[in-house]
Amino acid sequence: WREKVTGNSSTWKRRKASRKLNHPTGHHSCRRPDKIVDAKHPENLHATIKDGKLSVSPIRSEQPQAELKKLDELITENLPEVSIIDILTDTEKWLGLHKHFGPLSGNEARIDEPEKRFITTLFCYGCNLGPVQTAKSVKNMSRKQIAWLNLRHASEDRLDRAITQVVNAYNKFDLPKYWGTGKHAAADGTMWDLYEQNLLTEYHIRYGKYGGIGYYHVSDTYIALFSHFIPCGVYEAVYILDGLMSNKSDIQPDTLHGDTQAQSYPVFGLSHLLGINLMPRIRNIQDLLLFRPDNRYRYKNIEALFAGSIDFKLIERHLRDMLRVVISIKKGKITASTILRRLGTYSRKNKLYMAFKELGKAVRTLFLLRYIDELELRKTIQSATNKSEEFNGFIKWLFFGGEGIIAENVRHEQRKIVKYNQLVANMVILYNVEKMTRVLKDLAGEGVVISKDLLNGLSPYRNSNINRFGDYNLDLEREVPPLDFGIKILEPEEP
Repeated sequence: WREKVTGNSSTWKRRKASRKLNHPTGHHSCRRPDKIVDAKHPENLHATIKDGKLSVSPIRSEQPQAELKKLDELITENLPEVSIIDILTDTEKWLGLHKHFGPLSGNEARIDEPEKRFITTLFCYGCNLGPVQTAKSVKNMSRKQIAWLNLRHASEDRLDRAITQVVNAYNKFDLPKYWGTGKHAAADGTMWDLYEQNLLTEYHIRYGKYGGIGYYHVSDTYIALFSHFIPCGVYEAVYILDGLMSNKSDIQPDTLHGDTQAQSYPVFGLSHLLGINLMPRIRNIQDLLLFRPDNRYRYKNIEALFAGSIDFKLIERHLRDMLRVVISIKKGKITASTILRRLGTYSRKNKLYMAFKELGKAVRTLFLLRYIDELELRKTIQSATNKSEEFNGFIKWLFFGGEGIIAENVRHEQRKIVKYNQLVANMVILYNVEKMTRVLKDLAGEGVVISKDLLNGLSPYRNSNINRFGDYNLDLEREVPPLDFGIKILEPEEP
């Protein structure tokens, strides 16, 4: 079955000739996933079938152990209190991010004090204070100076390059390795408020208000890799693959988790051909159907879950065209979201859509079989999606100015605001990891017991030591200790 899904028909035909097809009344030695799940289902304590509907027991969140709470409190006590301006200043001194923001036009002169201007502009738009309020909070800076760098020096591409540099620096630390492998990422959207008088504002039915969607790809190591700002009327799953295709950082996931929105057949089919394992969290699993590889197959315990079969001949007939689409996406000639928008409307005349749909049926069926059978897989998906939801709360906490409403009325400026905010969040996460690493190293030296399990339970989304309000003093003369990526909290195990 897996060979048929991948389109490797010649290999499948050779193996088919060497053994009999699995007939409803016959047997064969091939360990197909559907047969395995069917045989094991009576012993599956986490999934039941009643009246033809599948029910999967929810995964209970584990309560943090007392040792983890104690360690978390010790970290909080030892972290220095700091303002957001100080965090941005320290991170800028470590990485020199202002170098990405030279004049957009070669005819313009370079600005004076680029570090100060960059930090102020980032604080202004990433925290949503606006140029007027920022000029009141940061001394010796005017409203025009702050707005000038955003208009003449900042672009989405440059913000993405700065974000990539922060992610690469973050990935060099030892602590994030305890939180994930970097091979998993979760895509999730959160609502951003816009003024209702804005002509670009749309009403979102699910959220019940006007605004737009900030769509983020968050690594299982907690850092955000990519962001989009999309209108409310667009199906979020259309953009789920763009983040991984556009990601240029050292963290390169090959498994993508999403919310219930990521269950479209074409999304499953396209992600499979792109080499991405799509594993979304499923809430309405009782409404989903599985598909047989052939109408002759029947099952003893899970028969009620299947409806119809997969047309592999249609996939084989259009596989060459489907691969052309994938190559175009890989080479950057077209985006995955553009293709998915065109495949999003059902049409009997659109044979490519029908082929992607059939492939998606096969891939999603294989995934659902694993989802039913493997409790650890469901735990992995829940953990990854929880991290993306925590990130959504973290960026909203940092976006404290202007009552959390994006005031820009131009679409490309709105997209820049979302990326400014992501850059600020990633810089704060990098700062927290650097400080947490030093604190943990000191605590270990003082005799505090620190294990891998305790480190696994920590998170860089910390804000108790950050002062968002008050007097902002931008001091570039303050001494900042250099980054030390070589600090190891735990000694390496002997072979």
